[in-house]
Amino acid sequence: MITDGKLSYAQQRPSPHCDARPDATDISVLVVHGISLPAGEFGGPYIDALFMGQLDSAAHPEFKPLEGLRVSAHCLIRRDGEIIQYVPFQQRAWHAGRSYYAGRRRCNDFSIGIELEGTDTAPYTKEQYDRLAAVAADLIRTYPKLNRRRIVGHQHIAPVRKTDPGPAFDWAYFNRCLTACIST
Repeated sequence: MITDGKLSYAQQRPSPHCDARPDATDISVLVVHGISLPAGEFGGPYIDALFMGQLDSAAHPEFKPLEGLRVSAHCLIRRDGEIIQYVPFQQRAWHAGRSYYAGRRRCNDFSIGIELEGTDTAPYTKEQYDRLAAVAADLIRTYPKLNRRRIVGHQHIAPVRKTDPGPAFDWAYFNRCLTACIST
């Protein structure tokens, strides 16, 4: 259930990396992302630190290029299915960067970004698909401009720059999970 832009079943961790949308009623795309920090490592504190603006760029050699980066997502779904919400849905999270979808630029203005802890090549977990489908179904019920045909990967809105969630993400399986959630 979504109340005041927040998932009732998610841990709430307000990120400072968000702002007001140009039109809070224009939520019409769900963008699925994949992230791991460091690359290919799961379960650590670094994704949370990045989204909270607290990542120590000296903690790992891969983090130096991330120094000062201001990014967030609406939610992160960890490998075990835990959901952490960083930005209320009516706010603009900074997840898409330079992006383009259906004739429109600046996808952050009208999209919701959900990060899955993973990589382009490691299979995502059943728990992640189940939770993503549940969140997507709740979002579709809450935001009238959003529908299952408007759920895309980061690679679809920024194809030159991004590859996530990558070939490891099973779109057919996700759609079966979503169908089950929508019909219940």
